[in-house]
Amino acid sequence: MSDRKPSWSDLHKKLFEKNSLILTVGILVTVSIGGIVEIAPLFYLDSTIEEVEGVRPYTPLEQLGRNIYVREGCYNCHSQMIRPLRDEVERYGHYSLAAESMYDHPFQWGSKRTGPDLARVGEKYSDEWHRDHMRRPQSVVPESIMPAYGFLETSTLDYDNVSAQLRTLRMVGVPYTDEMIASAESDVRTQLDPFADDYDGFVARYPGAALRNFDGNAQRVTELDALIAYLQVLGTMVDFSTYEAEADENLR
Repeated sequence: MSDRKPSWSDLHKKLFEKNSLILTVGILVTVSIGGIVEIAPLFYLDSTIEEVEGVRPYTPLEQLGRNIYVREGCYNCHSQMIRPLRDEVERYGHYSLAAESMYDHPFQWGSKRTGPDLARVGEKYSDEWHRDHMRRPQSVVPESIMPAYGFLETSTLDYDNVSAQLRTLRMVGVPYTDEMIASAESDVRTQLDPFADDYDGFVARYPGAALRNFDGNAQRVTELDALIAYLQVLGTMVDFSTYEAEADENLR
């Protein structure tokens, strides 16, 4: 008869591997402890997103364009999330930062792509290109399977309730001021007219926002105006040359 004392391995086999109930409880306890360690600290942080210089709330026109983007289901084929993988960065640009979507409700990150990622599409193409693309996508991208959205060019933009939309977004954390909300309807028209009377006020409220007519028709405000305004701002708020310079410096 051996006088060898049972080892931990023997105890493990006898207690856990031969008793499924105890094994299940052990797994649950281990996973729970790991979950608490990872999640509990987040409750003590004001925000898990590091703010980045240049990121601002959307202008009323851009926000309305984003609503149209979501309404038409553009997110079903186009993600707005560039992963930190070499092939994606070389094709689309700097990988996406969480701060870029901090004012998006809901955000458009995802992995489903039938068409290209749009996180950096802002100012990559002209307004004329976007107009042609919406009228007949194949006229600018022959292999495209995207349907036409020409009706947006003749659909008058409804912006009577845009102030209420900004007020609602403020309730979920978007820092729209009382002045922004009060000026929302007029700011829609101002962004389409660089010679508007309130040009200076608009620029102060939304630094860096593009002021111009987007659909080529100055006689009316259309849904195409709003959609192009939104597309042209994507990826333009952050100066990524700063990040690239820092990355190069770290590699030295």
